[in-house]
Amino acid sequence: MLRSVAVLALDQVAPFELGVLAEVFGTDRTADGFPGYRFAVCTADGGPVRTSSGFGLTPHADLGPVEEADLVAVPAHSQGGAVPEPVLDALRRAADRGAYLLSVCSGAFVLGAAGLLDGRECTTHWRYVDELQRRHPAARVRCNSLYVADGRVLTSAGTAAGIDACLHLVRQEHGSATATRLARRMVVPPHRDGGQSQYVEAPIPVTPEAPTLEPVLSWLIGHLDRPTTVDELAARAGMSARTFARRFRAETGTTPHDWLTNQRVLLARQLLEETRLSVDTVADRAGFGDAAALRHHFTRRVGTTPHAYRTTFRDRLTTTG
Repeated sequence: MLRSVAVLALDQVAPFELGVLAEVFGTDRTADGFPGYRFAVCTADGGPVRTSSGFGLTPHADLGPVEEADLVAVPAHSQGGAVPEPVLDALRRAADRGAYLLSVCSGAFVLGAAGLLDGRECTTHWRYVDELQRRHPAARVRCNSLYVADGRVLTSAGTAAGIDACLHLVRQEHGSATATRLARRMVVPPHRDGGQSQYVEAPIPVTPEAPTLEPVLSWLIGHLDRPTTVDELAARAGMSARTFARRFRAETGTTPHDWLTNQRVLLARQLLEETRLSVDTVADRAGFGDAAALRHHFTRRVGTTPHAYRTTFRDRLTTTG
């Protein structure tokens, strides 16, 4: 049973991500029937640290509570400095005795530095997934997940995804009803659909980076609503279909169909975010032909439906008219 929580606050800790952990586990709601936790914010030496917003933070303790906590959590922090070895050792001991380990955003790099992501599925903010994989090649980094639970190690993406991971752990330890009540109390959804892909900034490129095929790709981007074939594109490039397909993969790293579908999804995202066009019209303008085809490809690549995506960005719709 989850009874005690220790949060590791390193130098340049992100206050929002720390606040997420404090809100879920450090706020006493026992009078309202919620479970209570012994909650401690810890630093390597028990001394104050600076937050990424510039103000100082005075902790509850040094690493002592980490040695007995049922959950050890690491919020986001600056990746510039090395993690103190005593912190890494404390995390390894926590893992060895079966404690839960949870990171929010770039906190995953601390778990990785302790060797706790090797062989595990994990995630972090979409801006950092490539760097996390580079630093820890033995980890199985999932770039589109809001959070990943691999055994007793939980990693989450940026900011609000930490709430998703915390609620998942509450649901696992205390049941769905408790997690749902807590989510309602915090005025957040108990579970969010989709993954990180729907939040990644991915504008349609103005000039494709493909030396030989740049004129063809630029034409394609300007005519995504038109049906087209590889033979037509090859003729436009002055190549045979086979040569065109081979050159296309060499310069873009993918097939013509996959590249074109991705550009159409990007255009659909833009139209869903910035216009009030119907889904059928968006499908037509993005070159999918009908809403069913748009829904199929959009869901595969973004991790949510066009309707759910538009709902997520409804605030933008009210401001763009």
